[in-house]
Amino acid sequence: MNLLRSTLALSTLTTALFTSCTAPADKTTEATGVKGIDTTYLDKTVKPGDDFYMYANNGWLQKTSIPPAESAWGSFAILKDEVYLKLRGILDSSAANKNATKGSSEQLIGDFYASGMDSANIEKAGITPLKDALDKINAMKDKKELGALSGEMHSHFIFGIFNPEVAQDARKSENEIVVLNQGGLGLPDRDYYFRKDDKSKMIREKYLVHIANVLVLMGEDKEMARKDADAIMKLETALASASWTNVENRDPIKTYNKKGVHELDKMCPDFNWSDYFSKAGIHNIDSLIVSQPSFFTSLNKTITSTPLEDWKKYFSFGLVDAMSGRLSSAFDNEHFDFYERTLSGVKEMRPRWKRILLATDRSVGDALGKIFVEKYFPAEAKKRVTEMVDNLIATYRVRINSRDWMSDSTKKHAMEKLDKVMKKLGYTDKWRDYTGLDISRESYAKNAWNSNAFFWNFMINKLGKPVDRAEWGMSPPTINAYYNPSMNEIVFPAGIMQYPFFDINQDDAMNYGGMGAVIGHELTHGFDDQGSRFDANGNMIQWWTKQDNEKFKQKTEMVATQFNNYVAIDTLHVIGHLTLGENIADLGGLTISYYAYKKSLEGKEPKVIDGFTPEQRFFLGWAKVWCVKYTPEALRRQVLTNPHSPGNYRVIGPLSNMQEFYDAFGVKEGDKMYRKSEDRAVIW
Repeated sequence: MNLLRSTLALSTLTTALFTSCTAPADKTTEATGVKGIDTTYLDKTVKPGDDFYMYANNGWLQKTSIPPAESAWGSFAILKDEVYLKLRGILDSSAANKNATKGSSEQLIGDFYASGMDSANIEKAGITPLKDALDKINAMKDKKELGALSGEMHSHFIFGIFNPEVAQDARKSENEIVVLNQGGLGLPDRDYYFRKDDKSKMIREKYLVHIANVLVLMGEDKEMARKDADAIMKLETALASASWTNVENRDPIKTYNKKGVHELDKMCPDFNWSDYFSKAGIHNIDSLIVSQPSFFTSLNKTITSTPLEDWKKYFSFGLVDAMSGRLSSAFDNEHFDFYERTLSGVKEMRPRWKRILLATDRSVGDALGKIFVEKYFPAEAKKRVTEMVDNLIATYRVRINSRDWMSDSTKKHAMEKLDKVMKKLGYTDKWRDYTGLDISRESYAKNAWNSNAFFWNFMINKLGKPVDRAEWGMSPPTINAYYNPSMNEIVFPAGIMQYPFFDINQDDAMNYGGMGAVIGHELTHGFDDQGSRFDANGNMIQWWTKQDNEKFKQKTEMVATQFNNYVAIDTLHVIGHLTLGENIADLGGLTISYYAYKKSLEGKEPKVIDGFTPEQRFFLGWAKVWCVKYTPEALRRQVLTNPHSPGNYRVIGPLSNMQEFYDAFGVKEGDKMYRKSEDRAVIW
């Protein structure tokens, strides 16, 4: 299922949760003619075997501050800004052309961007673009209408109560199926409603204030708004109480619960499912996946115990909060104040052009991306990355064959899976057709509303049709990558094929430590604790022998235990089982890339550059990619909700398991990163 798609860092043009650090381009070494290491990054007062992250990056960390409009900062962010400037040029040019052909890429992105930049018109409109939708909510006369209302809201990607999607059937990957997931929460995670520490209590209180402030902006008096905020919080807390934890939701077997549509009436009889599917435009289905059955059973109690007026306030607030970035500045600022300032420690809003650029990418990303790759994506970069991918896959075959803990039967299936991995590099060969999407300069909110409806229809129209294996889940400028187990595919958009991950003029050791390890990371997601449950065709079946699977679990449990012991901030530890898949992918990806790099040196005479051996430069390349500074709020949120470990532990964690790193930097017993051989996780 698409929910299981594993990314490098969950950082896209929309949300940059991970950044890597860089300065201006590293110096070119005259003796070799390639970019060498910027030694100003280093802190040689730190012993590499004690804290390699600080050794490789503390010089940069000490002299760098997080910009006030960011929650984290590093060279990934600088790369992101470079991409933004290119995209801004495209958007400014398109917006200046008021005579572009209707439906063309230039018209779609130009008019969308122009409508978002027209702040005067947005201020004048206020909340009126949502009047019709709010009227439908307030017109409800009976809770039996919740089904129809939910379907109406979902058809515009405004999710309340639960979150639906259309995705591949995890056990029949050639089919698309409706998946119902728990949802309906305004806070980042269900545990935010129940943690008893002072920070969590403060966040809940500020969330209550945020709800009340939005209701006041919608026209309520302060006293009534506070009462309604309490009611909304009570409702959300009930939904949170029934929700599964983020660790439970990582289990693809537990969350695969195929049900007949008629069974929904037994699970949640007081929700009109027939009306829901009708309004959502979902027809002629007889079965679906209910990811968290107990949530939907409990939902019925919440429906019956919550007064109709509270449901109206819940849906009204949810609609306005979701659309706040498309409304006047009062709503936009209020949303920023809680979700960015309080939850992530951001001090000020990003410039308007950046916010509208991101919204344009979300809404018409292929139209924008098509122009981007035509102007800025070099064919040589794609060629070189393709060579790296082929080299890593070849190396993976060797590594699989050398695993003494795997039987021949399991190795055979693993090889079949590796051989069938689909490689998507740079950009799609099948650009999205936006026929039917109405975008104009009239209203920014209306454009967003229309775009949401377009993508909802695009999604549900997949039902009953063959899976489109050419489809991409990211736009070309995105600085990220992902593996999708149901497709058995690795995807690398053009955005990530740039420095510091990859540079055609950079030392190969650094390229393999960066982009090579990213490629290895995504390949390893096919063999992490989730992806390993899917076969070569993307079907969730057990292709391991029982004995091999037990050995694999023992090794992965070592990784979970290792990361559980890392303290991220204050007394807050990394959650080993939440981050397990990404930590396995980091370890596997780095290992595979190391040996792929060594393979690439065959017939060559490796050189020392800037005083570092090729092996040392490889590991420095990895450390550089994950150098990042967070606000305390962002780091806390990262640890509590994100399946990726903080940047420093993405460096320290895998390296402390690798004898290759020990050999490169002379790590020995007594060094802080040293782990006894029997305590090291060696998987792939």
